[in-house]
Amino acid sequence: MKTLNMARYRRRKLVDRIMRSMTVVATLLALIPLFLILGYIVIQGASAISWHFLSTDYKVPELSLDGSASDVGGIRYAIIGTLLIAGTATLIALPIGLLAGIYLSEYGKGRFASFVRFATDVLSGSPSIIAGVVVYIVLVKTTKEKYAFYGSVALALLMIPIIVRTTEEILKLVPQTVREAAVALGVPQWKAILTVVLPAATGGILTGIMLAFARAAGETAPLIVTVFVSNSVEYNVFGSMGSLPMYIYRTLDELTSPEQYKVLWGAAFVLTALVLVVNILVRVATRRRV
Repeated sequence: MKTLNMARYRRRKLVDRIMRSMTVVATLLALIPLFLILGYIVIQGASAISWHFLSTDYKVPELSLDGSASDVGGIRYAIIGTLLIAGTATLIALPIGLLAGIYLSEYGKGRFASFVRFATDVLSGSPSIIAGVVVYIVLVKTTKEKYAFYGSVALALLMIPIIVRTTEEILKLVPQTVREAAVALGVPQWKAILTVVLPAATGGILTGIMLAFARAAGETAPLIVTVFVSNSVEYNVFGSMGSLPMYIYRTLDELTSPEQYKVLWGAAFVLTALVLVVNILVRVATRRRV
């Protein structure tokens, strides 16, 4: 009997080691493409980074007789445009997504809540071009104009489901005893949510908002059909405006010289770094609250 138990123990130990090894290998395989992409962007794009590149605007390249191109300028206007368009989209999506997430977590029951969750999941999985086409039909064709604000509206449609689901799941992690303690003290439910539950989940909610911002900052398809691109710095969202994704898309489409190839990877590096820095800053700012 003792020998049989030892044999079973050894077999279980072997199976456990095999499964752990498989999970480690699977994790490494999943990380390899990520590090390859990031590493290639850093190698190709870091050499293009300079103060001139970050502080000047785009110039139409002029080819010389030997085939080389003149200075193509920098991406200052694209960086500012990306922040303005994605920031405006965040201002649109934040109240809608946050309130919807609170409703689903604290009040949502029955068929209507199930329908909202289903609709949010469908919208979350929809291709980004769909949001752009919807805004194009509803707003662009109606006004006969392409504004940066319309691009923000399209990006907000992509951000809302992320914020909704993140807010709902994070609020569900707050212990029920916290809510019961607040209600036991005579605090109305809405006030308990506002002053007790939300502060307890601030870190997670902000992380979800930044994930939504990161997706919006990197989207190209909705901007192609909703925004008229400008090659200079613009601050009016009800006008033309450039952005990093559109800069990369246009440069790739017009690629004719090594200089353009260099700035293309430089813009990709800046966009990746922008998303990374925003996420790091949020985690640093909220680590004491998580």
